[in-house]
Amino acid sequence: MENKVLAVVDGREIKESDLNTLMNNLGQNATYFKGPDGRKKLINELVMHELMYSDALEKDLEKEDEFIDVMNTMKKSMLQQYNTRKMFNEIVVTDEELKDFYEKNKTLYKRDEMVKASHILVDSEDKANEILEDITDGLSFEEAAEKYSSCPSKQNGGDLGQFGKGQMVKQFEDAAFSMEVGEISEPVKTQFGYHIIKLTEHIPASNSEFEEVYQEVKDNCFVEKQEKVYLNKKMELSKKYEVEIFEK
Repeated sequence: MENKVLAVVDGREIKESDLNTLMNNLGQNATYFKGPDGRKKLINELVMHELMYSDALEKDLEKEDEFIDVMNTMKKSMLQQYNTRKMFNEIVVTDEELKDFYEKNKTLYKRDEMVKASHILVDSEDKANEILEDITDGLSFEEAAEKYSSCPSKQNGGDLGQFGKGQMVKQFEDAAFSMEVGEISEPVKTQFGYHIIKLTEHIPASNSEFEEVYQEVKDNCFVEKQEKVYLNKKMELSKKYEVEIFEK
């Protein structure tokens, strides 16, 4: 893509890439500058930046002690960050290390026990029992949910999808996790009303396979190596340079 020149100030070009950098730095606020008018405002802002730079050079502000102090502080901070980034960029994590990390930390990648269930929600126990009789007489659970349930899930035959422990109210959860697949419960009372629950799937707790959590393992392993590299570097440099800590 052509890096179009948008303006020239005191011999210095303002390019499309400068505008893009400014937009990126604005983050979410960039939405306020979309469109031709916003673009024009940002170009004018970049022009003002260059005008202020020219003005600063003319005034020899770069030679003032206060500016020199600020620059030295910024330089120190930037060198610290740059050196740290270079140190971390040298870290290499092999597949063997990843597999070893995974084996030693399998509990981090455990999949919790889950169930999949459907329900029919009504406002009274008597109504729930009447629906159970209809189901016994041949009405399918899904048809009954669509016909009687007050929950929006009725559109999907009462299907609530998969859920783990702690995601539903306790009475509902206790009932669902104690059922057998295919079983339909007696009315279960919660703060929302009376539920008839049908358990459609039970997924036992298990460990995720290495391939399933590869990226997560890689991220965790990299963080661990970062910490080791950081601490080792600190020990190395503490021996090389004099350190005095007066508060511990």
